[in-house]
Amino acid sequence: MLMPKKLKYRKIFKQRKDKGIEQKGIAVNFGTFGLRAESSGQISSRQIESARRAMTHFIKRGGRVWIRIFPATPTTKKPPETRMGGGKGDIHEYVTKVGPGRMLFEMSGVSEDVAKEAFRLASHKLPVKSSFVTKEGQ
Repeated sequence: MLMPKKLKYRKIFKQRKDKGIEQKGIAVNFGTFGLRAESSGQISSRQIESARRAMTHFIKRGGRVWIRIFPATPTTKKPPETRMGGGKGDIHEYVTKVGPGRMLFEMSGVSEDVAKEAFRLASHKLPVKSSFVTKEGQ
């Protein structure tokens, strides 16, 4: 699973939800086809790995896949049935926050219908709505 090697701060404050569309990471830069987020949310490293495995299994390692997001934000969780107080909980997982328009995955080296089906399988593993885009049809 993806996780940062080193962090400046072990635990961080919970950020507010951003409104509006993303400004960076919105174009297909590396591959020919892409999976673009249509809603905002948090994607964990487990969900990214699950989507990646679904795609590579379907294309039978035929093409090339780029992961355009990285889970660098730690989220904490307190144990169940714990009383209030006692500080912030332990780190539970690492997530990345995405907004509408953000490119999640890219792919090349396969036909369009194979890429579309692979991205459809991957999108079922993710908590955000997503759509299939091509390099020409940005």
